[in-house]
Amino acid sequence: MKRYEEYLHMLVNETHSTIFATVDNNGNPVTCAIDIMLADEEGLYFLTARGKAFYDRLVSHPIISLTGIKGKNTLSSKSITICGKVKEIGNGLIPEIFAKNQYMAEIYPDEKSRTSLTVFQIYEGEGEFFDLSVKPIFREKFSFGNAIIRETGYFVTEKCDGCSLCCDVCPQKCIDVSYTPVKIKEENCLHCGRCAEACDRQAIERR
Repeated sequence: MKRYEEYLHMLVNETHSTIFATVDNNGNPVTCAIDIMLADEEGLYFLTARGKAFYDRLVSHPIISLTGIKGKNTLSSKSITICGKVKEIGNGLIPEIFAKNQYMAEIYPDEKSRTSLTVFQIYEGEGEFFDLSVKPIFREKFSFGNAIIRETGYFVTEKCDGCSLCCDVCPQKCIDVSYTPVKIKEENCLHCGRCAEACDRQAIERR
């Protein structure tokens, strides 16, 4: 199983309920709670009814952002965020979805009530796993489909003289000062920008 598939399956099996952001016809963001029903190497799958405003937003603007969080509290939480593209694929997966998510039968109890349902696939996306349950924190980017991982956070330029002031103020101590220029350990960085604020040589920039 590829690394991105592990995160997609984590959304289905461990997190399951997520918050989706979509765009309405006025360009305004709208959020709603959506369960992720299935995952495979091709992406993620969820369903909705064609009569819902959520359906209209997906059809009119087939892009989404979602976040799922799992944990008893903030410091035990793990989250996955995905920004991606969706497409309607019809009702072919509905039997499998109901078999694997049996609580759905309580909401749509018979075949007649399920005729309004349709499945969407998130077929392309860029995502990030963020783990606050470990010290230092851990984050990892991933992508699937044809999405490209964009670099974010901060980087150190050649202006750095190795003074280590940035490391002194870093809340996660994720800056390696054994190098000059120093190196930010991206997988442990909060992206808070404190290092850039503290650098008197302006050697740290945001991507």
